[in-house]
Amino acid sequence: MATGKKRVLDEASGTPKAKKTKTERSQKQTKDQPRKPSEPASSLVTDEIDFPRGGGTTLTPLEVKSLRAEAAREADKELFEDSKDKTAKRRRKSEVGSKPKPSDKDGKKAAGIRIEHLNYKRVVVGMKILGQVVTVEPLALIVSLPNQLFAHVPITQISSQLTHILESMDDDEMHSSSDEEDSSPSRVPDLFEIFQPGDYVRAVVTAVHAPGATDVVGLGRARDDIQKASRRVELSLVPEKVNEGVAKTDLRSGFTISASVKSVEDHGYILDLGIPEVSGFLSFNDAKNGPFSQETKLHVGRLVDVVVSKLSGNGRTCNVLVDPSTYINAVLTEVSGVRSIIPGALVQSLVTAVQHDGLILQVLGFFDGTIDQFHLSSGDPEENYKVGQKVKARVLYDINPSTPPRFALSLADHVVKYSAKSAVSDDKSTSLRDAYPVGTVLEAIRVTRVESERGLVVEIGSDVEGFVHISQVSDEHVPALSALSGAWKVGTVHRARVTGYFPLDGLLQLSLRPSVLAQKFLQVADIQVGEVIKGTVKKLTDNALFVSISGNVDGVVWPNHYADIVLKHPQKRFKPGGSLKCRVLVVDPARKRVALTAKKTLVESPLPIVARLSDAQVGTVTHAVVFKASEKSLQVEFYNNLKATVPAREASETTVSSLPAVFPIGKPVQVRIVAVDLETGRITASIRQASPNFKSAITDISGVDIGDIVGGVVSDIRQDKAIVTLQPTQVTALLSLTNLANRRAVSAAQLRSALKVGEKLQDLVVTSRNPEKGFVLVATKPKEKEALLQKSHLSLDTVQPGQLVGGRVLRHNRHGALIKITNSISGILHPTDAADDYENGKPFPAVDSVLKAVVLSVDKERRQLRLSTRMSRLFPAQDKPIVDREFIGLNDLKVGDSVRGFIKSVAEHGLFVTLGREIDARVQIKELFDDYVKDWKSRFSVNQLVKGRILSLDVEKKQVELSFRSGDLKRENGSRLNLSDLSEGQKVDGRIKRVEDYGLFIEIEGSRLSGLCHKSELSDNKDADVTLALRSFREGDKVKAVILSVDREKRRISFGLKPSYFEEKDFEQEQSESEDEDPVPAFGVVEDDESIEAENPSDDSEEGEREDQEDEPDQDSDGADDAAMDVDLTLDLQQPLRPSATAAVVALAETLTLKNGFQWSVPGPSEDIEMGSDEEGDDDEGQQEGKKKKKRRKEIEQDLTADMHSKVPESNADFERLLLGSPNSSYLWVQYMSFQLQISEIDKAREIAKRALKQINFREEQEKLNVWIALLNLENVYGTDESLESTFKDAARHNDSKTIHLRMAEIFEQSEKPEKAEEQFKKTAKKFSQSSKVWTLFAEHYLKRGMLEEARKLLPRSLQSLEKRKHLKTICKFAQLEYKLGDPERGKTIFEGIIDSHSKRWDMWSVYIDMEAGQGDIMSLRNLFNRVLTFKMTSHKAKSFFKKWLELERRLGDEEGQETVKAKAIEWTQRAAGIAES
Repeated sequence: MATGKKRVLDEASGTPKAKKTKTERSQKQTKDQPRKPSEPASSLVTDEIDFPRGGGTTLTPLEVKSLRAEAAREADKELFEDSKDKTAKRRRKSEVGSKPKPSDKDGKKAAGIRIEHLNYKRVVVGMKILGQVVTVEPLALIVSLPNQLFAHVPITQISSQLTHILESMDDDEMHSSSDEEDSSPSRVPDLFEIFQPGDYVRAVVTAVHAPGATDVVGLGRARDDIQKASRRVELSLVPEKVNEGVAKTDLRSGFTISASVKSVEDHGYILDLGIPEVSGFLSFNDAKNGPFSQETKLHVGRLVDVVVSKLSGNGRTCNVLVDPSTYINAVLTEVSGVRSIIPGALVQSLVTAVQHDGLILQVLGFFDGTIDQFHLSSGDPEENYKVGQKVKARVLYDINPSTPPRFALSLADHVVKYSAKSAVSDDKSTSLRDAYPVGTVLEAIRVTRVESERGLVVEIGSDVEGFVHISQVSDEHVPALSALSGAWKVGTVHRARVTGYFPLDGLLQLSLRPSVLAQKFLQVADIQVGEVIKGTVKKLTDNALFVSISGNVDGVVWPNHYADIVLKHPQKRFKPGGSLKCRVLVVDPARKRVALTAKKTLVESPLPIVARLSDAQVGTVTHAVVFKASEKSLQVEFYNNLKATVPAREASETTVSSLPAVFPIGKPVQVRIVAVDLETGRITASIRQASPNFKSAITDISGVDIGDIVGGVVSDIRQDKAIVTLQPTQVTALLSLTNLANRRAVSAAQLRSALKVGEKLQDLVVTSRNPEKGFVLVATKPKEKEALLQKSHLSLDTVQPGQLVGGRVLRHNRHGALIKITNSISGILHPTDAADDYENGKPFPAVDSVLKAVVLSVDKERRQLRLSTRMSRLFPAQDKPIVDREFIGLNDLKVGDSVRGFIKSVAEHGLFVTLGREIDARVQIKELFDDYVKDWKSRFSVNQLVKGRILSLDVEKKQVELSFRSGDLKRENGSRLNLSDLSEGQKVDGRIKRVEDYGLFIEIEGSRLSGLCHKSELSDNKDADVTLALRSFREGDKVKAVILSVDREKRRISFGLKPSYFEEKDFEQEQSESEDEDPVPAFGVVEDDESIEAENPSDDSEEGEREDQEDEPDQDSDGADDAAMDVDLTLDLQQPLRPSATAAVVALAETLTLKNGFQWSVPGPSEDIEMGSDEEGDDDEGQQEGKKKKKRRKEIEQDLTADMHSKVPESNADFERLLLGSPNSSYLWVQYMSFQLQISEIDKAREIAKRALKQINFREEQEKLNVWIALLNLENVYGTDESLESTFKDAARHNDSKTIHLRMAEIFEQSEKPEKAEEQFKKTAKKFSQSSKVWTLFAEHYLKRGMLEEARKLLPRSLQSLEKRKHLKTICKFAQLEYKLGDPERGKTIFEGIIDSHSKRWDMWSVYIDMEAGQGDIMSLRNLFNRVLTFKMTSHKAKSFFKKWLELERRLGDEEGQETVKAKAIEWTQRAAGIAES
């Protein structure tokens, strides 16, 4: 063998014998140098080593041949003598490692090679080394090196192709071109896609940092000891660096090498081998055998370990394989040079020496190698290995620098097989990490080897060893260890804890330190989320609080988790070294991060911990922390970054104006999980339902089964369903509005507007149950066909009185509602037969509504039925109270009875009231009111509900007299009272008839006798101001008076009201009499809910509105005239009729009625609807009377307020006929639109409006304007913002733009949309800034909303835009608005400025005086009149001022003031006459 000869060459460098060889070699070099001065030295020359082939050499072929022969002889001699001396005496163990002594030079050689351990000091730049991946970081790899070392590989040192992609990531051209090809990297592959923990990598050291280095590329802040250790050494996996020195001739079959994917071609991958002029090729078929995913192609820049299969003939392409078994078993047999041996290569070696600490080998027969005990099989090396034994070892690294170069190898089974170290138990192999997790306490480990300066090697189990560093054997400093003595000598047993792993060495990292054994947590993964721990404050910064938990495990507390509230000075609470009780909030083992919370609510919470999606069970109540708040929802966070959404409606029991204000970020809240979506991971929670006072969201529905007939109360109304609370189980149920609408034979839209919260529903059937969510589905009970009266069975011969029938309301006439039963049978429903309580029933059912009725009589001649819908008729067996009795004849009436009825007509001499089907009563004008009322007709309207007392009955003439006056019976008896019945001193009750300056006229109650109470008889105090006393009386006041004298001749009576005339018993007697008497009911018009609300402001306004809406009848928009009407006679008959808001008029569906604004139906005569702006109030009563007709005409033109339902047209055909005769009547067109809206035909109503605008003559501008206004109202209620805007623009183009703009703002204002009204006014003011009316109406809008400052800011703005001639008018209007809606004092100030600068504007003085008169301050008025009359004016104007002054003195002042006015008027006239004469 040549081994011996090579060892002689190696010794030549250090012995005198080798000096000769060196001299000869030097002479040859000197001799050759002049001939080839530029010839580069080969690697063999550099390392002073001769190779049998390849590379350059300084020896001649003869010398090489002689050296080989000598080596062969030497080897034969050694082998022969070795076998010959087998029975010789064994040498000492210390001499086993040395060879048998054939010569002294061999012994010296064996003793000269040391087996050294690798440490950070021996790691140098350029060293090639084998590593095993421990952790894959986003930007780096953590790699395990031999002898318990660690290193890192930055992402820029993986391959040159990957680095190039990273450098060109921001290059748009690179991205666009790469997207075109599949082979080009469309994205940067993540490191975890290329590497897995446990992978072996070939690397070269590129940098060695000093201990504690932190500026390491690719690694963030060190989170554990491994990362800290890996910072010191930086490696590179780039094939160009790792494979440097490998020659093309080395690329023979079986040669292993690392390569990177250079590009992806049609049939395979082009690889970069790092060898010049040679590229690798891996076919797609061969790639399928590789240890990577087959679904996707390999990314450019990926690193792969390959085995050379063959080199092409031209030497440029090398075909490779990636089969793992082929790669692992490939043995390197030949190399061209020492640099061709790269780490990871499996080489044939010969054991040349066995020592107690390892083996010395000959690698490939030419190079030295060593193996330390960590990479040998367990046991004594001297027993397991023999000199001359051939082994296959894996190269770990080259020992650099060394001369000659040596290699460190491994015979460890897991390294040779390129696998991870495993622990065998029960014939099953498990990885070390799984078998011995970090933190595991090992009760008994035995020391097997002691390295005095490094640590202990211990035996844990079968084939599993561990390493204890010298710093981990004790908490105290240990300078050295002894194998023969001390606490840690060989064979001792100790208790240890696993702290980590050395994957490449296949060892467990252990610690014997008592402090480590006592630690609760060794790593982040040991900590459980939600665990309460006690830590020590380590450091407080501006951004976080760092807490030491256990050993080197730290946690962080973010500022929003310092406490339940925000701490302004956290440094006062958290001081370094202080103890802190926390709860683990988040555990991130990958990032080695633990987040804690110090919130007391969370730390002391007994509620369950929700840390995973599986923990989030519906109904679970737990604590969470608000981390984001918006107006619509809250985002709360549980443990381990698990988040949930709390909708705004679930945030609080009460309405919250601003969620961010009530729920600041960091606030702990108690929530109940109400919904979990496992697919999306979305959790919905509720703070409201987590309240202890809240009823459980999941109601027990065990008491309700499918098929049960139930009833309930409507609790909420949604878009397409109603929420019903079943009684008495309180189970929540869902009812489809479509189902209920079909049952009630109305449209869904009509039902949605008619159905109210709180309404009771009966006969519901349970169709489905959902126990998890706690609700059921219900539907209306199916109709029982046997209970229905089919129209095919109805005829005049078969219908009997008392029978139930159903029909649809066609129209209303003077006899009542006309009901269609069948195509040939109709019925009449008189208003008095409609309900037992006229006020709370439906005396006038809506047109097209469907109802059930009982037949009273049959008129075969007219083919009509007399019907009744009274509950007492429908259900005679039920004992229900009857408010309004049924009067069949006059015999049912008695004089003095209080009855109610409906106004049939309003005549010139009074009213006619219907009390029954055939009974009408007359009410004369004198019996309408207790007082004289001039305009009495405006108080009454047809179909109005009234109440009165029967005065007289004439059965023969069938005449009934009715009275609305109070105390009618007393009046009849009192009419006999005359003067002779009165006496002086008699005390009577009276009523003030008239108030004069000299006294009061009093009418005795119950008679028509009246007299005078002089003002001197008002008070016992003679010095009292009787004028003031007179002002305290008003007409109609009831008083108690004493008759002072009776003059029967002049028929005069004198009264006295002095208190001295009366005793207390007089008033007590009166009070007792009034208590004994029955209360006199209020007669006349039965007030509707609006008037009641006005009188009783404490009533709930919402209830009134609800009753108004409930009065709207259901309508059937689908019913055809000829279709048979199937009516469910059992529907809703058991339910009491809902209260009606107005029982005096026909309850029609008012589709677009706006308060005090545009209406589709005629209001009562008493209502004053004016669409225009208010006129100035300085006209007297006569002038107002003169303008009544104009105002009414204006109302009709603008609002078209007419009762369309009292007219004849009741169908489309009727309207079309009328429009043929009056095509220009906007009144008819708007009625037609309203008719369509009642049956929910919105689109048809729009079409009718467009037809009207086309057909109305262009000269009729006002008629067109009316239609445009109606269309705008329609779009405002039923349309969208886009349709309204489009209609508004069209209207502005076809009409006066300013009028339309103002009308649009008014529509918004009347429909209670103040924000839109304000926006419209702003647009109008900007567009028509020259109009004073626009600015004043804008200010009025602000004042009505209480926005005083905004309104006042408009005045200076308007004056900047308006012409100067309009300034005074505008200022005056603003002042009037201040009086009416703002601050009267401010208005007074403005008027003072006006009259100061325009003292001769008498109209301004008049307006000013009128505004002050409205305040009722007579002294201020006197001051104004005195000031204005000092100016020079015409006698006519002065007369008007004096006349107004005198009128105000009579109304607000006293007699003295009136005399003063008269005197001043005379004085002014005389003065004016004197001036005229002069």
